[in-house]
Amino acid sequence: MRGTMAVIANLICEMGEKGEKGSIGRHGKIGPIGSKGEKGDNGDVGPPGPNGEPGIPCECGQLRTAIGKMDNQVAMLTTELKFIKKALPSPAAVAGVRETDNKIYLLVKEEKRYMDAQLYCQGRGGTLSMPKDESTNAVIASYINQAGLNRVFIGINDLEKEGNFVYSDRSPMQTFNKWSTGEPNNAYDEEDCVEMIASGGWNDVACHITMYFVCEFDKENV
Repeated sequence: MRGTMAVIANLICEMGEKGEKGSIGRHGKIGPIGSKGEKGDNGDVGPPGPNGEPGIPCECGQLRTAIGKMDNQVAMLTTELKFIKKALPSPAAVAGVRETDNKIYLLVKEEKRYMDAQLYCQGRGGTLSMPKDESTNAVIASYINQAGLNRVFIGINDLEKEGNFVYSDRSPMQTFNKWSTGEPNNAYDEEDCVEMIASGGWNDVACHITMYFVCEFDKENV
């Protein structure tokens, strides 16, 4: 015990005075980012900004009229598109549509014999076109010309009685006709059906030949 105390006493006696503070060591690695703190309180509402520039005066009456016309056109086009999709499985075969007050006309670009063309139109709720007056005939003729065609089948024939031409709905031809010069002539005793040429004239032709045709539909049934 006395020896241990002597050693401690020697160590105390040997310690010198405290030296000066050393220089700052290098920075250590940055520690991990702490967790996100709670959201602070909302600040005070700022003052209102300056007034904007005045807007352009609105001519509302004219705009409403223009928008109304556009709405009507869109409605008409939508109805027309629905009709084409319903009437024909291939809208690409249709050269648009033409209309009168009560009828819609569809030029079908598929070559068929007269009876097949008539069945085609009937199967879609119509009939081969029946121009019963000058204005209707002109509409169909214009249709043919704008499509770049020379002739189409129309709904006129004398299949039941030679020389007694009737429309495809079996109604008789009365005062109006548009026969080309020298027609009908029943060439070779086999021309019982009728075509319209681009000029609007009619010509009797054989029913077994094939060509494009125009269907007619009542608007009230569309």
